[in-house]
Amino acid sequence: LVSALWRDTIWDLLARLVAFSGQAVPVFWLGLLMILFFSLQLRLLPSGGYGEPLQLIMPAICLGAYYMSAMARLVRASLIDVLDQDYIRTARAKGLSAWRVLVRHGLRNALIPVVTVQGISLAALLGGALVTEIIFAWPGIGRLAVQAIQNRDFPLVQGVVLLAALTFVVVNLLIDLLYLVLNPRIRL
Repeated sequence: LVSALWRDTIWDLLARLVAFSGQAVPVFWLGLLMILFFSLQLRLLPSGGYGEPLQLIMPAICLGAYYMSAMARLVRASLIDVLDQDYIRTARAKGLSAWRVLVRHGLRNALIPVVTVQGISLAALLGGALVTEIIFAWPGIGRLAVQAIQNRDFPLVQGVVLLAALTFVVVNLLIDLLYLVLNPRIRL
């Protein structure tokens, strides 16, 4: 939002730099760098395992960095496009506050493509969790699927695939229902 509202300022440049670097660094490399820095050098966070809240911080950041960066870039582009529309200028000319114009008119319409991409990203997030699970020694569904394939446990593989497909279908249904909230012109 900051990047879209204050285009071509130092804040826009910093936000874009963070977003580009978040997408440029591979998950496995970011995970290894985080382990080296936060676990081995600073001794602030455990390098792996599960069970404690501190052990969730690095895997969550590592897994979410790419998707956060992609969403930040998409929100910026979508909001810039929406803020240049005629109805935004009309709302400003009516005397509405800048906050109301941004939230009620701008952000609501800018989030429609963002919500779509977010739903599609969930499937990729489930697949990308495997690398993070291996780096941080987390027992997750990705690692379970790989072990099931290695052990030729076909019912378990089918169960994992069914769970992933069901999750994807439910998320897409929720996204379609969320369209009704974001854009009242869309009807069932």
